[in-house]
Amino acid sequence: MIKQANLPATWALQYDALINSRYEKLFKEQLEPHDEIAAWWEIPQPLAEKAGLKWRGRHEWDSTANVGFSPGYTPAERRKLVDIYMADFQAIFGYYPRTVGSWYIDEVTLAYMAKRYHIVASCNCKDRVGTDGYTLWGGYWNQAYYPSRLNAYMPAQTKASQIDVPIFRMLGSDPIYQYGNSPGMFTLEPVYPDAGGSADWVTWFMNNLIHQPALAFGYAQAGQENSFGWEAMKTGLTLQVALLAKQAGAGEIQVKTLAQTGLWFRRYYSLTPPTSVIALDDWKHENRKTVWYDSRFYRVNFLWENGAFFIRDLHRFDENMVSPTHDTALTTTSLSYGTLPIMDGALWSGTEKAGIRPVLLSPNGEPLPMFPDGPPVVKKLNPTDLSILQPLRGGGSFSIVCGETNVAFTGMDGPGRPLYWALNLIGGVQQKSAVQTVTQNAVVYHFTGVNYSLRIFPDMGFCQQLGNGVIRLTPNSSGKLVVILGGF
Repeated sequence: MIKQANLPATWALQYDALINSRYEKLFKEQLEPHDEIAAWWEIPQPLAEKAGLKWRGRHEWDSTANVGFSPGYTPAERRKLVDIYMADFQAIFGYYPRTVGSWYIDEVTLAYMAKRYHIVASCNCKDRVGTDGYTLWGGYWNQAYYPSRLNAYMPAQTKASQIDVPIFRMLGSDPIYQYGNSPGMFTLEPVYPDAGGSADWVTWFMNNLIHQPALAFGYAQAGQENSFGWEAMKTGLTLQVALLAKQAGAGEIQVKTLAQTGLWFRRYYSLTPPTSVIALDDWKHENRKTVWYDSRFYRVNFLWENGAFFIRDLHRFDENMVSPTHDTALTTTSLSYGTLPIMDGALWSGTEKAGIRPVLLSPNGEPLPMFPDGPPVVKKLNPTDLSILQPLRGGGSFSIVCGETNVAFTGMDGPGRPLYWALNLIGGVQQKSAVQTVTQNAVVYHFTGVNYSLRIFPDMGFCQQLGNGVIRLTPNSSGKLVVILGGF
């Protein structure tokens, strides 16, 4: 089907498929010159045993995190596994694979593959909470990033501390509904009938990808792991290939292999660029909208629902945060990697939904809802900055400018007339546990052994702890508040 559409594809082989002569014959006889054969980095029994390691799995392939994935092995064992795979790949195909993918690959493995075998790109799973016993949470939303040498899930901030292999996030997450542990799977994977298997959803997803501002570049990974079987994927995959071929023919998208995409990324970006993922219409017709902004310093998500808008998610990135499995093997049967939460609408919500909510203030400081009046206007200001302008009910507007290291908020009632407004951070017991101190110009956090902060730009607002557990950020007298999230 892909050959008929004349599209290039990346075929990633797990070791047991690599050494299966039927796959070798298939790929040598049938693949087009523009296709790519890559490595899929889960660890089955034949690879472990050929590397001289005792197999700890229940079956020949075991999805248990410390058996089937690279963090389950010591750094020395990880490098040995790489050597065995690469030697056998080279013996079969005459070269080394240029890219490697997995649900998750640790930084020791990636750095070794880059240095010794010169891979040019990698890919890992979308953000998810608890799916299959794996949690990846708070990372660079979709698109791609250069990882820290100490933590493959953490975007690096500096050239010196990054592995020069971009990691692309897989599976095409729905920017509205594929968040946290929300019920259902809403991704571009063809096996999900309400998402990647639905012509309406796929058209909606691709239209937003193509037509909304993405800053540096827009990207999605299409395809499916073959273990689902043809019957489960045929409807979605057939409609997706036809649509992608049509859009590629019209010049709306480019379809590339992972290696081609990685080389393109490395040529244009020496550091992780800011990007955005935006959906201003709702395929469920429930009037939700969302804007994601990512840089190498932080990610932030704005959500519109139930006649209001707020920050659903804000995580900071720190290249000095060491992965829990950097030096030692994972011993638990599940894996969990995260970044540094300022606000976590998925994991911090209880009876009250967690979020950073813009509010109007009465003369005595009581919060009043800030209601939008019509849709937001979202624009790319320059290669790194994204502007969101929200008209307000009753007049005035609320402006948000996301930049690489900071977010600026401005509330105005008219020309030269600032609104009396604030941001309320509502995160329940988890916020109380993470926050250490609140000063006039900073909120200081401690999470998973790491200290970090949200800071206010001098003379651009102030912080205060309210008695009900809410943290309030108040703008200066001109109605402007600037929050610093990187570059210091």
